[in-house]
Amino acid sequence: MVLLNVILVIFLIICAIAVERTKDLLGAVIIFAAYSLIMAVLWLLMKAPDIALTEAAIGAGATSILFIAVISRTRRMEK
Repeated sequence: MVLLNVILVIFLIICAIAVERTKDLLGAVIIFAAYSLIMAVLWLLMKAPDIALTEAAIGAGATSILFIAVISRTRRMEK
């Protein structure tokens, strides 16, 4: 169980660095959603199902949908 927690925390760190370094906005939103889902799993493993459910619903669900809606309304200015 401890090994699983360590693997998930390492994946969280990788996701956080990837979101910061990604140039594509849609890719960053997808990585952010994965970060939120992994965080929800960690909350569940720490025996906090109420926080896990909130993280999954708001962090991965509502926030990602709002980010994608905003991105779809912007224009890309590529050279």
